[in-house]
Amino acid sequence: MTEEKKKAGQELPDVTFDEFQAPDYETWKEAATALLKGGSFEKKLFTKTYEGITLEPMYTMEMAPSPEKISNLPGAENYMRGTHVGGYMTDPWKISQQADVTEPKKMNTLIRHELDKGSTAINIALDYASRHGQAVNTINKESIKAGGVSLSTIEDIHEMFRDIDFDKNSLYIDSGAENGALVAMLAAMCRANGEKISKIHGTIGADPIGVLAEEGKLPVPLDILFDEMAQTTQWAEQNMPQLRTILVQGKAYSDGGASAVQELGCVVATAISYVRALELRGLDINCIARHMQFSFSLGANFFMEIAKLRAARMVWSQIVESFGGDKEAQKMSIHARTALFNKTKWDPYVNMLRATTESFSAVIGGIDSLQVMPFDACIQLPDEFSRRIARNTQIILQNECNLCKPIDPAGGSWYVESLTQKVAEKAWQVMQDIEDKCGIAKTLVDGDIQKDIEAVLAQRLLKLARRSDRAVGINMYANLIEKPIEQRKTDTIKIRKNRLDEVTAFKADIDVKERDAKLALIHPAFMGKRSGLVEAMEEAFLSGAAIDEVAEILHEGKEPLINQKAIKKHRFTEQFEELRNKAKAYEEKQGEKLKIFLCNMGKIPQHKPRAEFSTGFMEVGGFEVLKNDGFMTPEEAVTAAVNSKAFAAIICSTDLTYPELVPPIAKGIKEKRPDMIVMLAGAPAPDFEQSYRDAGVETFIHVRADCLEILTWLQQQGGIE
Repeated sequence: MTEEKKKAGQELPDVTFDEFQAPDYETWKEAATALLKGGSFEKKLFTKTYEGITLEPMYTMEMAPSPEKISNLPGAENYMRGTHVGGYMTDPWKISQQADVTEPKKMNTLIRHELDKGSTAINIALDYASRHGQAVNTINKESIKAGGVSLSTIEDIHEMFRDIDFDKNSLYIDSGAENGALVAMLAAMCRANGEKISKIHGTIGADPIGVLAEEGKLPVPLDILFDEMAQTTQWAEQNMPQLRTILVQGKAYSDGGASAVQELGCVVATAISYVRALELRGLDINCIARHMQFSFSLGANFFMEIAKLRAARMVWSQIVESFGGDKEAQKMSIHARTALFNKTKWDPYVNMLRATTESFSAVIGGIDSLQVMPFDACIQLPDEFSRRIARNTQIILQNECNLCKPIDPAGGSWYVESLTQKVAEKAWQVMQDIEDKCGIAKTLVDGDIQKDIEAVLAQRLLKLARRSDRAVGINMYANLIEKPIEQRKTDTIKIRKNRLDEVTAFKADIDVKERDAKLALIHPAFMGKRSGLVEAMEEAFLSGAAIDEVAEILHEGKEPLINQKAIKKHRFTEQFEELRNKAKAYEEKQGEKLKIFLCNMGKIPQHKPRAEFSTGFMEVGGFEVLKNDGFMTPEEAVTAAVNSKAFAAIICSTDLTYPELVPPIAKGIKEKRPDMIVMLAGAPAPDFEQSYRDAGVETFIHVRADCLEILTWLQQQGGIE
């Protein structure tokens, strides 16, 4: 073959699609409507979300926001597409896995282990006493099992950060309602060790409104906490300019079952309250915004979470601009964590899959740091295995899935761009409603936000009960041979003793008079002042003061703010899991599960679909389902059901055969065993429902039935308390 022929053979003709006519939306709608065979196009193909957004079955370019409303460049304009021009290629998101052991020395070991195994930020959980400025002797069994490091003195923080390089590793610490003492303690440690405090970067954030939402109370009125926040932020601006001191979190709302727009609206309303409070105390918007860290929880609705993160940056940019902030101040720093609301205690390994999709949405949405909750986080403190799986989820996304390379991969999607705009508009409305009611704090105190979130929670629970929403392993596809995770034993008595001994030994070697003299300087530096507080607390810690002693002075003479309307934490599967817990307790007591017999009628193809549906339906409640290959006559089915020793039976066949089969089977069972419950698989035809009930059928199992209600009733009928 000549070179010319070879070259000609390699050349391909140009391919065009001119012969195909591009269908428009109306043409597609006509074809879709025809396939529905009389079903409503709007009811069948449109989806209403918990955010009050109706999702189209298909999106076109005409449905997307106009180009004027879309940010076209990452790292520019309203930052919807990210705050970095190069995306993750120049600034990879930080792998920020939380460390939560109690003892400072063990916390140091865990931090170094996390960094060695792939974490790129230090995420530290504080225990209840440390977050609330309480003495070390208040820690107990419950607080130790809840997790978080116990910090009381400068020695504790020194042990926790021993050999940790602050130049290379940023911090993330949620300090609760106030953070001045923790910042001062860290500064005192650096000063004692001769280290530069200016190199410390990351977040040690106070979120008093978030605590009010989560716990329903604060140690002192909000104005006092805002005074402390202002002084701490001003001090950080001068001494730790890379440290963010204001934390704005959405976890209280997410854990309560809020929608994405409710969480975002409450978060930005909180941020606005902080801006206004700190401006009144002399800080400017650019300083405030630079020291503000946002945190969101990520739920299961993949595209909704992407839209929420993109909308958050766009909304915040507009808010900061309205306060007069510059372009740098308009950038939102986002930390995200996978949500706890949708995690399950039964079949918990599925949580690994849930966390993976949530992490994926976080990355696509453009977060700055990410915390993947271990799969057993709602059961107990994680161990090395669950920590490793959570950490490696992020490492795989960065290194194997190459998600650091695309810059805003969702940008330009007609669906995502449209959804982002709608989420932003809905969240803006939530924020405006809160502002109209005098702000987030008053709205929480009045209970309005709680009511709105409870309304969404009720919708979630109802849809889960009816199985229009699905939780794999819980209300669908239950695994009856599953064994619950064995609870690890924690020697809480030993841990508490170790902490008391450590603090006691430290206090025995200090100059009490010097400590008291330094403590006495805190109050004058705080009340009515705009500076001097952090320095006074730093001196007190260097003199041997404990965190509870400092907190006592800060709170002295102030009445706590008690709301009594905390947003209650929920997990959306908790009602179904309670069914499984009760069934398990019954089995352990009686030595066997409650049994339900399937009256399968006819050959296998006749009864199989409804028999399989009924089996899955009943196993969700922890019942043992007795199966068979079918019966040819009602008499055979009645005899088998009565002899099965099951407490209930389900008739399974087809709608066409039910009028002939159901009455004799139901009557036959009731005549021989009046106490046996009889159910029918499938929704009955209206003309026959009453005759079925008259024959003895007590309820019907079908796709629109309230699964939770029926299973609860069945357990009660079977003797499960």
